[in-house]
Amino acid sequence: MHTPLELPDLLRLIDERSVAFRAAIAAAPDLDAQVPTCPDWTLRDLARHIGMGRFTWGATVASGPEATAKATPEGVPEMPQDRDELVAWLEAAAQALLDALSEVDAERRCWVPWTDSQSPATCGAVARHQVQEIAIHTHDAHLTAGVPEPLPEDVAVDGVEEFLVTCVATTFAWPHEPAVLDYVVDEGAAWRIRLNADGAQVTRLPDDGSSTSDDAVPAGTRHLVGRSTASDLVFSFYARVPLDRLRLEGDTLVLDQLVDWDPGA
Repeated sequence: MHTPLELPDLLRLIDERSVAFRAAIAAAPDLDAQVPTCPDWTLRDLARHIGMGRFTWGATVASGPEATAKATPEGVPEMPQDRDELVAWLEAAAQALLDALSEVDAERRCWVPWTDSQSPATCGAVARHQVQEIAIHTHDAHLTAGVPEPLPEDVAVDGVEEFLVTCVATTFAWPHEPAVLDYVVDEGAAWRIRLNADGAQVTRLPDDGSSTSDDAVPAGTRHLVGRSTASDLVFSFYARVPLDRLRLEGDTLVLDQLVDWDPGA
């Protein structure tokens, strides 16, 4: 059964994915190239987003447990236009985030934008989400350069659960018939989403996916199982690959309804 990564591992992955992003920016033929997965942005825009976002989250973590909003970082230099200086600026941004997270306990409270989910308002949860944001945008940079890569396995497997507990789990009532959606990744981990009047609840399943069989689901409940690599599953969550990358077994209407659902709207 998947075990969430500890804070030291999350910091290592933030550093590794940040290094990979900087390498992609350093090697890109054209920083003004359009990013296919973020069509309103160029690579330069993507770099600005990554850099300013890390400065901002570093400041937010450092602002302490009583903060009630995302912090505005102070003293951050303008993003340079020169490529070498831009890479150095990105390194400083990543280091600001890493320094802030290195000074706190994973369980310390931190302001977060998610309020109705299974992901806690802690520094550890912030670090976990930062891994995924940097990893997804590193993929965007690689894709723009024509050299897309799958997510590293540890990033991808943890990314499945991070997305489910942060972005899917909710207490808003499911507006359709009760349903169960199971995700099983080829690397050996599985999760269940129960969709009902109490909202969406995410739980882990045995890694072999044995409890995804219909006999483990309440009689009459609509049921779908989605299988893929962890990397493709995370990419599908963030609309980086089409849903047809998943191997689906069961009632596919469940996934269609989940994709269209906007809790609280």
